[in-house]
Amino acid sequence: MPEDEVLQFLKQHLQAIQENDIPAYHATTHPDLTLYEWWVTPHRLDGLPFHEFMMTANKQRGTVFGAEGEQREKAPVRFDLANLHIQRYGDTAIASYTLLVSTALPEGVRVAAHNESRVMVKIDGKWQVVHVHKSPAWQAPHTAPGV
Repeated sequence: MPEDEVLQFLKQHLQAIQENDIPAYHATTHPDLTLYEWWVTPHRLDGLPFHEFMMTANKQRGTVFGAEGEQREKAPVRFDLANLHIQRYGDTAIASYTLLVSTALPEGVRVAAHNESRVMVKIDGKWQVVHVHKSPAWQAPHTAPGV
């Protein structure tokens, strides 16, 4: 039961992102969100404005996260959570998985992957994502190139 509740919430949250649905994203994300997105910057991002801007731009272009540059109507996109593991400790839950973003293109399906952890806290009876950490799903060098 507890994992089902967390999994249902997680899918709702990710669906909001996939659909560029800012009101649904706000409903599932705490305003004090912190996150690391390895392909954006090596530094922590704070708050919701970064994703609001990205989701608004994606919606205007008809694209979704992970399929930037592809028209949504011409390139259907799906998300899968490989190796999903949910840990729950009272009103705190951590979901870790490899996010697979599959895009159906005329030349074939393209799959992008990265590892992700989302920390969720139940506040006033409502789950909210408070922290996200993403890392490459390929072996990155331990030290930066040229160091």
